[in-house]
Formats: sequence, C-alpha cells, structure tokens
Amino acid sequence: MTEPDITPEVIAAHGFTPDEYAEVLRILGREPTFTELGIFSAMWNEHCSYKSSKKWLRTLPTSGPQVICGPGENAGVVDIGDGQAVVFKMESHNHPSYIEPHQGAATGVGGILRDVFTMGARPIAAMNALSFGVPEHPKTRHLINGVVEGIGAYGNAFGVPTVGGEVRFHPSYNGNCLVNAFAAGLADADRIFYSAASGVGMPVVYLGAKTGRDGVGGATMASAEFDDTIEEKRPTVQVGDPFTEKCLLEACLELMASGAVISIQDMGAAGLTCSAVEMGDKGGLGIRLNLDRVPQRETAMSAYEMMLSESQERMLMVLKPEKGGRGAGDLREVGPRLRHRRRDDPRGPVPDPPRQRDRRRSAAVETLLLRPGI
Repeated sequence: MTEPDITPEVIAAHGFTPDEYAEVLRILGREPTFTELGIFSAMWNEHCSYKSSKKWLRTLPTSGPQVICGPGENAGVVDIGDGQAVVFKMESHNHPSYIEPHQGAATGVGGILRDVFTMGARPIAAMNALSFGVPEHPKTRHLINGVVEGIGAYGNAFGVPTVGGEVRFHPSYNGNCLVNAFAAGLADADRIFYSAASGVGMPVVYLGAKTGRDGVGGATMASAEFDDTIEEKRPTVQVGDPFTEKCLLEACLELMASGAVISIQDMGAAGLTCSAVEMGDKGGLGIRLNLDRVPQRETAMSAYEMMLSESQERMLMVLKPEKGGRGAGDLREVGPRLRHRRRDDPRGPVPDPPRQRDRRRSAAVETLLLRPGI
C-alpha cells in the first residue's frame, strides 16, 4: 500500500506549526513517512501532550499523605482507610460531543470507566458536569438530547449508575458545549496496577474489541479549533460498545486477580500509538509492534489507520508468561506480539520472524522520539 507524499498541505492537515515540523526533521534526520507523521501529530497535539497547559497543571496540588497515585497514570488513587482506595478520573469530551453528541458523550463515559478499572478498581459511580448554550440557540436542544442519551445509554448498559451532576446554560457555550465526565471505583490499596512496562522480552497482548477506522485522528481533532468544516470531522468521533466494555472489565479484573498482569494501559486517545508509547516510555523500554496481529474489523487497513484508530474498548497488557496459563496463551494468539529491549541494548531491536517483515504492516515505535521536543 503506497503512502501519500509529505506535502505542505499534508503537514498542515496534521496540525504542525513550521517549528514543530522542523523539530520532527531534526529528530529523525530525514523526512517522516506518512505513518510517522501521523504518530508525531497524535503524540504532540494538545490532547495527548498538554504542551500549552501542563505549565498551569503543575501548579495544582497533587500530593498528600493519603495520595497513592497522583498525575501521570490513568487515574488518581487516594487511600480511604481499611485497606481500600478510591480510584477516580475526570475528563472532558467536548469536541466529539459537539460533532456527534450521542457517541461523543458515550465514549467520554466509556473512556474514564476504562481508566478506572485499568488501575485495578471496580467502577461504582459516575457523574458529569455539562455546559450548553442558551436554550434558544438552534443547536442547544440537539446537543442536550444527544449528550444526555449518550451518557445514560453507556452507563446503564455497562452497569454503573450516574449519581449526580450539574447542567448550566450560557451564551459562551453556543458554539462549543462542555461535556465533563467523572467516574470512581474501589480497589484494594495494595493492589493498584500501573502502566510502566517491565521485563525485557515479555509479550504484550491486545485485549478487547477489534480495531476499525473509527476515531482515526480523533486526538488531533480534539486539539483543534472549531471552524465551518467541523461537521466534516464526524468520522473522527469514536463509536462505543458498553457491552463489550463490561466484558473487558471482567476479563481485566480476572487477569489482575490471577497475578498475571505486570502492567496495563487502555487504548484511548491516539489508540495503539499512545498506549504503546506510554507503556514503553514509563518503563524505559522500546517496543516493536507487529501490526499483522492486530485484530481488525475492517479490511485492508493501513499501518497509519491501525496506529491512530481510536476504536473503543481495547487494552494493552504486559503479562507474566508463567502465570498467564491458558488465558494468556489464547490472548497472545489473537493479539499483536510486542517485544522489548532497552534502548542501549547492543543487540539492537528484537527482529520480527521472517513472515512478519512486511514494512507496510509493521512499525517500530521508539518512544524516546515521540515526546514533544518544543
């Protein structure tokens, strides 16, 4: 499959400023491929890197005697005594909800529920804070109906109640609604799971729904400003399946209880790219992805589409082979096989088996190169 040429129009469509693209060229020492351009775009946008907001986020209080886990993981964790901890996450899904209210709000709920049970907690409650334009605005009724239906449909099917929330109306939200979702869960304080990969040569398995073309470029879209073409970006909004997520929850908690899980990361914004990069980078490891083993629900998907798809209800795990048993073996058969070596390993990256060396369908992700350098 031939990838598009890298033109100024393609670069601009991926949200790069001239200085940012110059930094990409400096890091690689060459022009990026189309897939590499998409990966840099996804990892360097505001939604994933917080490049313009992290300065202010760092001023917020995040530590204390009861804080088990602050910023940097999938969710926050606070000790509540008696050997238990509350795991919680709040996240906005504003742009997707404006473009496609039902799915935008529903997948916002699904995303934070995954963040909570990725840490080893069972979700017990959800809340939301919604802001819309004035009732007289022509889009307000449409947005309210879709957002409320999406939140309720996902939470009810998944089996977690919405226990509270707030709604406000103001002219400043006429062109951009705010949809903030919150979820909380309970976990044993000494059984919290993290995303940092460890164990050179350990298999990383893909668990959950198949990968499709929905949500490709979603993180970049969520970082962009609205204009008259925003309705054309509907395909970048993810499509959720709460029943699959319920199955994913139970599978993850069962694997965690078995002692097989070394690390775990859900596939949210930027999908396979962001989850693999975060796991490897936090563990100081490189990761090689064999995209031929990514379960796909659509035919002839390109490496670009698989790396940037934001199909919902998906996880990556590093598992202990000796404790995975039959379940882990089955998971490895249907998931992409990723292997680690440290960046300074004199042997270099782990080679793919001969039948996996099709460069069109496999990609090596060097996590060191995917941090915003500007």
